[in-house]
Amino acid sequence: MSLRSFIDDTGSPDRTIAVVNDDAAGPLEGMLADTFDGQSISVAPNAAVPSEGQLAPEIAATLETSEDTAVLLEDGEPVAASPMHELYESILAINSDLFVTGARSVGEIEFPDVLAGLGGTRFQLRGYPLAHKEKLLLIIVSRYIEQRAWTAGSGTLRSAFQRLSRIDDEIGTYETYAAIAETAVDVHAYGADGGGSTDLPVTPHTGPDAEYRDGWFVVFTPDERTSPDTDGIALVCLETEPRVWDGFWTSDQERVAAIDDYIARAL
Repeated sequence: MSLRSFIDDTGSPDRTIAVVNDDAAGPLEGMLADTFDGQSISVAPNAAVPSEGQLAPEIAATLETSEDTAVLLEDGEPVAASPMHELYESILAINSDLFVTGARSVGEIEFPDVLAGLGGTRFQLRGYPLAHKEKLLLIIVSRYIEQRAWTAGSGTLRSAFQRLSRIDDEIGTYETYAAIAETAVDVHAYGADGGGSTDLPVTPHTGPDAEYRDGWFVVFTPDERTSPDTDGIALVCLETEPRVWDGFWTSDQERVAAIDDYIARAL
């Protein structure tokens, strides 16, 4: 078992983001297509979805109330929908600086249903300067998982930083983990030997192995104190070459538990 084995065991479901417009296609479609360029997710402009009678109520409601809507299709069936303006505000119109500087802090992270529905999809994403926005998707998922831990107020959060000093070096990261430290969440931070430390009250884990140097994971698991309607969620990635990331996230509770168990035992 390894982080790599979890990634390799992740498939690429047949998923398409269909953009439904009341009128002509708008500029956000091109931005959305660019966001997923090179991935297994395709973006279909001016698409049609099954009639409202075949849709889940929340999807039908979103289509009815939003002029421009993104609908996630899995094997051709609608599974989630989000207004395009939500995708614009949460990923299309922003960059990673918002999170690094703390301009968008814990409690302010939006994760539209269409993005949440991409769990279980394997992504290969590049960071700057190889690409301007690809890695942003992983940052948003990371911050969303951290926010879920903070909101839950208990449970366990395991986060890999490659070097622990990154927690203190990035204002947004420091503020996020300082906020989580004020809750009853048990926080474990992972990084390579010689990668510095943090002054926050977290449990540090360091080592020389590649999973410490190349791993990027954020895993939240609830405990008996957590609200029963709060599920665990996990992001697991490896840096396969400089600034290139291979990974996935999942809300499948068996997989989340297995990932948490592996990290707890092996790292």
